[in-house]
Amino acid sequence: EMQLVESGGGSVQPGGSLRLSCACSGFTFGDYDLAWVRQYPGKGPDWISYINSVGDSTTYADSVKGRFAITKDNVRNTMYLQMNDLKPEDTAVYYCNANGVWGQGTQVTVSP
Repeated sequence: EMQLVESGGGSVQPGGSLRLSCACSGFTFGDYDLAWVRQYPGKGPDWISYINSVGDSTTYADSVKGRFAITKDNVRNTMYLQMNDLKPEDTAVYYCNANGVWGQGTQVTVSP
């Protein structure tokens, strides 16, 4: 069974940084493209970043480009999202996704 577990969320002030992790199990991690998605209260999911299976191709939503960085470690079966220069509008629940399978999410709150 594919399982994804996010961690690393928390509360930070504007301009701060967080690193999210997505620990994966139950599938061959190196075979899958992965994504980070966030969701605001009462709204649908909002894709923010994608990384291919090898880890050498990434894309970002305009809203996070230049501030967030997605990486994956095919030895540790873990994907990361380094988030810098956080803004209040980054406040959301963040999920990782692989092949249609979602984690439980981790809350990120950015406020003064």
